[in-house]
Amino acid sequence: MKFSSALKFNAVSEWWDQYIAYDALKRSIYQLERTQHEHAAHAPYHDLEANESSALVGDERAHATDAVFVPQLDKELRKISDEYTRGHRLSISSVSSDGHGESHSPAAQPRGTISRIANKFMRASATSSTGPENVWTSKSDFATDTRMLYKRRITRLYIMITSLRSYVEVNYSGLRKILKKYDKVTDRELKDRYLRESVDTALPFTSESRAKLTECLNQLVELYTKCVAHGDRSLAKQQLKLHQRENIAWERDTVWRQMIGRERRGSGITSGALVQEEESKEVAVFPIAGARVHLTRRNLMFFASVLVFLVLLNVQSVNGAQANNCFAILIFCTLLWATEAIPLFVTSLTVPLLLVTFSVLRNGEGTPLTPPEATTLVFSMMFSPTIMLLIGGFTISSALSKTNIDRLLITRVLAMAGTRPSTVLLAFMGVSCFASMWISNVAAPTLCFALIKPILRTLPPKSSFAPCLILAIALAANIGGQSSPISSPQNLIALEAMDPPVSWLQWFIVALPVSAISILLIWGLLLVSYKPARAPDGGRDIEIKLIRPTREPFTLKQWWVTFVCILTIALWCVARQLENVFGNMGVIAIIPIVAFFATGVLKKDDFEQFAWTIVFLAMGGMALGKGVTSSGLLEILGDHIREMLHGVSLYNVVLILSPVVLVISTFISHTIASVLLVPIAKEVGLSLPGNHANLLIFITGLICSTGMGMPVSGFPNQTAANQEDDLGVLYLDNIDFLKNGVPASVIATLIVATVGYLLMLLIGL
Repeated sequence: MKFSSALKFNAVSEWWDQYIAYDALKRSIYQLERTQHEHAAHAPYHDLEANESSALVGDERAHATDAVFVPQLDKELRKISDEYTRGHRLSISSVSSDGHGESHSPAAQPRGTISRIANKFMRASATSSTGPENVWTSKSDFATDTRMLYKRRITRLYIMITSLRSYVEVNYSGLRKILKKYDKVTDRELKDRYLRESVDTALPFTSESRAKLTECLNQLVELYTKCVAHGDRSLAKQQLKLHQRENIAWERDTVWRQMIGRERRGSGITSGALVQEEESKEVAVFPIAGARVHLTRRNLMFFASVLVFLVLLNVQSVNGAQANNCFAILIFCTLLWATEAIPLFVTSLTVPLLLVTFSVLRNGEGTPLTPPEATTLVFSMMFSPTIMLLIGGFTISSALSKTNIDRLLITRVLAMAGTRPSTVLLAFMGVSCFASMWISNVAAPTLCFALIKPILRTLPPKSSFAPCLILAIALAANIGGQSSPISSPQNLIALEAMDPPVSWLQWFIVALPVSAISILLIWGLLLVSYKPARAPDGGRDIEIKLIRPTREPFTLKQWWVTFVCILTIALWCVARQLENVFGNMGVIAIIPIVAFFATGVLKKDDFEQFAWTIVFLAMGGMALGKGVTSSGLLEILGDHIREMLHGVSLYNVVLILSPVVLVISTFISHTIASVLLVPIAKEVGLSLPGNHANLLIFITGLICSTGMGMPVSGFPNQTAANQEDDLGVLYLDNIDFLKNGVPASVIATLIVATVGYLLMLLIGL
């Protein structure tokens, strides 16, 4: 949650105008940033002898920036101090007049101070203690009214002081955060000095003032314990806290929670399974039984898919009842996935239902399994070690984003990129690709698009660098989806189909050179297409705002997360050598889950916000793959494929398969493309001399990530297509994707089919 949002939730409504004007200060910082960048962009070039003079001028400008911002901070600090003084006087120093209202407003005047209530209490206790019962134990109306009066006074003061303490804490946090943002954006070091010299010495924030508030609260609890709770201090605290304002804690989000938050606000695209939740256009309206039935395109696609399914069930398309039913299910699910008539993960969840109810699964002897047996088998396939590997990858990406390690490391790398547009472009592409390797190509573009906002704010209007940079990040994230087994679901589906699966080291030997060459060639394509260094007005080349790394040192928690991530990845790389210990990479994936959730790095809410729709999409794909194999459908398709490819060499098969995979993955989800095509690639490989199934599966998995010619081609493209400027204008349109995404897809596919193919032969596939 951003601090500006936390401020809205935590602020006392009556004091709203007296809180720090956080948004106004933030806008002022961005205006100062633009001014700084304009001065730097229009500064003349200096020779070596003028460097000292140039540095002095730059230092003067930096002090001028402080001179503009510090008075704004001083004004906010005075406002906060004045309001604190007024609230302090009302709650602790003043004695109000009559009034028995029970307002819980923090601005309401309390009827008596702590000391006055205490004195009255002691006098009442002393004068009443000689009798058989006193005002605190009597059940008379007078005694009851007296106790209620004291309860109201104590409660009112407690509300006032806790609200005042919250006011101090929220404003101190706001001042600290706005100073941190100022230092980061303007490359200054004002935060520590201003906090030490101005904020910590102001009345609301001194240690004496805070101690006084705590002392007052403790006195009120003691009085409430004696007056109301009959000596039970824990009960007194519990009852008083019912009246206390609860502050919403500021906590760093994980990438998954951020994506789901945008999805719920309607400003993002569904992370789960890449479902597009756009409303379908209305096709027709039919009056039925007095009601109007609205028919949309999605409705039509769904009904058409069901009709095709029913026809295929009753037509003998392939030999064998189980194979025929499986063929109908395969076509039905393919249509639903391709048209997105219903959400993709919902289609995946229908797979086990259809496989069991239509008796598709068979045992080793070819006998159909009973429904209980089929249920056990299909669910055991759905929650496979590969799914555990996927969840482990989500856990690592959540921990890296929650502890800010991803942003910290990436900004340090980008800080070395300089200000030349071409260099900055290549640096962001490399960072996007590398981030996709470890936090998945679903999460990496989300992070990178957040990092480029300072650059986009300082670019001249209509600069070609903005769309070029956004598209470059998306294309690089797609390429990054090839780079490691956990960088995308399609890689895990390919690993699941391999027998035996390649090791992480073998994957890196193939994928890293392929990804690096693809990134360099696509970078060259974008430079030629956009000419990003050219100024919109035809002047000299633009300079990019330098990315400044954070100065924060690594914390103990960040070192712990780094250690666990490195250990897990190292174990994955040598998983084959440790089979006798761990059995499978899926078991190793449990290590980060236990390490992060058990130590409090991640919480239950973070687990709930994982992209579970992607998990269920992969589960459905694996269940369908098992159905195709178990029913005998794959064997039948294999016979036809062998006839078609009789006498065709392995490399010719690669050249035929590659464009087919590219076209399909361009128009449908990359994950769905792998679900449909990996089993076919496996069967084709088994039908060739020498059993090259793993090679064709590997190529299919890699090429599934290269489909990026459309705005809907994978999550990175979908995220890029929704990036807007400050006026709500989209940076990219369909022409950008067709003009640059299609050639980039072809380039990346050719690299896989040539360099990747040779490397696969080199590792023995």
